[in-house]
Amino acid sequence: MNGPLVDRLAALSPGDRRLLVAMSSISLLALLGGIAGGVGVALARAGWIDLIPEAGYRLLTLHGVGIFFYWLFLVQGAILLALAAGEGGRGLVGRGLGWAGFALVLSGMVMSLGAASGGTPLLYDGNPELAAHEPGRLAAFNAGYILLGLGLIALPAAGVATLLAAVRRAGSLSAAGFALFAWAGFLMVSGFAMIYVFLPGLLWALGLGDMPANHGTNWHIVFHNMHYLPLMATVIVWYVLMQEVVGVKSIFGARFSKLIFAAYLVFVPPTSLYHMFLEPDLPGAVRIAGSLLSLFVSVPTLTAFLIIVASLEVHARARGGRGLFGWIGALPWREPAMAAAGFAVVNMAFGIVLAFVLIQAELAPLLSDTFFVPGYFHFFTVGTVSLSFLAALALILPALTGRGLALPGVARFMPHLATLGLLSFGGAGVVAGYLGVPRRVIDAGYGGEAPALWATLMGWVAAGGLVMAMALMLFALSVAATLLPGRASVAAMSPRWDGTAPPRPGAAALVGPLGVLVIVIGMYGATAAGFELMRALPVEAVGGGHAH
Repeated sequence: MNGPLVDRLAALSPGDRRLLVAMSSISLLALLGGIAGGVGVALARAGWIDLIPEAGYRLLTLHGVGIFFYWLFLVQGAILLALAAGEGGRGLVGRGLGWAGFALVLSGMVMSLGAASGGTPLLYDGNPELAAHEPGRLAAFNAGYILLGLGLIALPAAGVATLLAAVRRAGSLSAAGFALFAWAGFLMVSGFAMIYVFLPGLLWALGLGDMPANHGTNWHIVFHNMHYLPLMATVIVWYVLMQEVVGVKSIFGARFSKLIFAAYLVFVPPTSLYHMFLEPDLPGAVRIAGSLLSLFVSVPTLTAFLIIVASLEVHARARGGRGLFGWIGALPWREPAMAAAGFAVVNMAFGIVLAFVLIQAELAPLLSDTFFVPGYFHFFTVGTVSLSFLAALALILPALTGRGLALPGVARFMPHLATLGLLSFGGAGVVAGYLGVPRRVIDAGYGGEAPALWATLMGWVAAGGLVMAMALMLFALSVAATLLPGRASVAAMSPRWDGTAPPRPGAAALVGPLGVLVIVIGMYGATAAGFELMRALPVEAVGGGHAH
C-alpha cells in the first residue's frame, strides 16, 4: 500500500468508482429522508405541530428504518469497499458481487420504506403482532429487511475478496486492513441475523408458518449487535482519518492496533443482554453477566480512543505543541473531515457514559422504555457514528469524483453546530427519561394532563433536534455536492505531518490517558447519580421489553 489513500482511490477504475459513488449517493439519500422523519416526530412530541398518532408513528418508522438500517449500513458497505480497494491499491475484486449486494440493499430499502409509508405503522422492529391484520404489508416490510440481510452478506464478501488479493500480493495487511476483515465479518453475520429474525414473520404473512412467538427476543439480539457494529466501524474510520488527514500513525505499533480491533469480535456479541432485563423470566445470574459483558465492549473502544488521541498528541507536541491542550490547535481543523471526527470523539465520550448507566441491571428496567434511550442513543447514532461516516465520505468522495465539497468553510462548522444541538436534545432527553417521560408516544404531554416539566423538556428536545438536523443535513449536502457534475476540482488538503517520521524523544501524551480517566469517572459518577435519582423519583418500569 503505497501513497496516500486519496491517491489510490483516485486511481481506481471507472467501474469501481461508479459502484462506490452509487452506494454513497443512496446512503446519503436515506440519511436525508430519515432526518426529515425524525424532525417531524420531535416537533410533534413538543406540541409544536399537530400529528395524529398514526402519522407520528409512521414518521418514527421512516426515521428509524431510513437512518439506522439503510443509511448506517449502506454507507458502511461503501466505506468498507473503498478502504479495501485502497488497501490493495489495485481496485475491487468481485465488483459484480458488490453491484449485486448494492442492488439487494436498494431493493430492500424500496420495499421496507414503501411498506412503512401506508397502512399500519410497523415501527422499525417489524413486530408481526402490529400488522397481523395486514399480512401483505408485513410481508413486504420483512422481505425488505431480508433483502438488506442478503446485501450485507454480498457487499462485505466483495471486500473480503479484495483484501485476500491484497494479502496474496503483499504477504500481509496493515492494522487498518486487518480491521477491515473483522468489520466485513461482522457485517456478514449481521446479514445472516437479519434473515433469521425476519424470515419467520415473512413466512407467516405468506401463510407458510406460524406467528413468530419469540420475535422480540430475536430482535434484541440482532439490533444490539448491529447497534455496536457501527461503533466499531467508527473506530476504524478514526484510525484511517488519523493517518490520511493528519498523517500520523499509531505510536503503539500496528500489532497492538490489530489486537484492539480483534477484541471487538469477543466483546460485541454479548451486548444484546442488557436490553433483555425487562424480560420477567430472565435469571439473576444472566442479568449480572449481561451487565458485566456489556461493560466490556467499552474496553476496545476506550483503548482505541487512547491510541488515536495519544498518537496525535505525541506528534503534535513533537512539532511545537505546548501546554496541556496547546497541541490540539496544531491539528488541521480547517478540514471538515477532521472537525467531524474530532467532535465525534467528544460525543462518543458522552455516549459511553450514558450507556454505562443503561447496562445496570437495576436501572435498565426503569429506563429502557423512557426517553432516556433516544437521549443517549443519538450521541452514538448522530454525534459519533453519522459524523464519522460523513467525515469518511468527505475524504473518499472527492478522491473518487475529483470534485470538492460545497462551501467547505461552512461545512467544517457543522459538526460544532450538530454537537450543540445534540447536547440540548440528548441532555433534555436523558433528564426526561429519569422523570418517566415515555418514548414512542407522539403526544408526550398527554393532552395537557402530564406534568408541565415534561412539555418543557420535550421543547428542549425539539429545539436541539432542529439544530442537530439542520447541521447534519447541511454537512451531508456539502458532501453530496461532490457527486454533481460541473463543480470545481477538489482542493488540496492542508499540509500534513510526516507521520512516518518518529517524534522527538521526550514527547509525551497526557490528554489521552487523562481523557480515558475522565470518561471512566463519568461512567461511574453518572451511574451513582442514576441510582440516587431513581430512589428519589416515583418511576416504575413500563412496557414489554422492546427497547430501541
